[in-house]
Amino acid sequence: MRVMISADMEGASGVTWPGDVAPGTEQWQRFRRMLTSDVNAAIAGFFAGGADQVLVNEAHSSMRNILLEDLDPRAGMLTGRHKPLGMMQGVQDADAVAFVGYHAGAGEPGVLAHTYLGAGLLGLWINGAPASEGRLNALVAASLGVPVVLVAGDDQTCADAANYAPAAEMVPVKTSVSRYAAICRHPTVTAAEIQAAAQRAAGLAGCGPAMAGPWQFEIEFHATHLADAATQIPDVELVTPRRVGFSFDDMLVAARCFRACTRLAGAATEPDFD
Repeated sequence: MRVMISADMEGASGVTWPGDVAPGTEQWQRFRRMLTSDVNAAIAGFFAGGADQVLVNEAHSSMRNILLEDLDPRAGMLTGRHKPLGMMQGVQDADAVAFVGYHAGAGEPGVLAHTYLGAGLLGLWINGAPASEGRLNALVAASLGVPVVLVAGDDQTCADAANYAPAAEMVPVKTSVSRYAAICRHPTVTAAEIQAAAQRAAGLAGCGPAMAGPWQFEIEFHATHLADAATQIPDVELVTPRRVGFSFDDMLVAARCFRACTRLAGAATEPDFD
């Protein structure tokens, strides 16, 4: 059994503030250890549940956050940016996927909730349904027949995941009070819960039938010029002045197009004009 862990950071134990996850800050150095602890707990649980291989895909910001020297040596770590499938690189060789350190989507309640920060997104919809990064990534996995078996983040993240991965084990490592505040538990407590959940989740692994398209995406930005930038991609069209849409039969192609839209929008971002 091969497990891929997609590890974001906003949903890690203890994280509540932008500086906690901004590479290079003092607090980021501290919370790298918290993230590594959460990931190690998942690794230990999956191996205890019978996994033969575990690959950790770094999925936050620079994708260089987890402390390799402190990582469980039984796991491999995919670190660095510019991966073909981004947060989901490695899913194509997996029998199960886990989301650790995940967060709720843009405009939703939850600690540091957002969707592809830096691209000015107000919302993402896939086949008409609101989609967080978790839902998007779960659909990428589902298009290959790979189940999401574990989700760890705040309580709002777990509530979101109940809609896109209802059979998965859920571990709410903190309770959201606002976007920048949460009731947190000691990392040894959350690690124990993640490990136990991952061990149970290992029993859910196994590829099934692939979920078929077509996949209709709509992305809404906070400003018109960001939507205009995204339409430089062929097949991406304006739906409203701030919203673009596109459709593909292949989810991997659709997900890559979405990432390209966010990259162009991010590059087009200018200082705020009030």
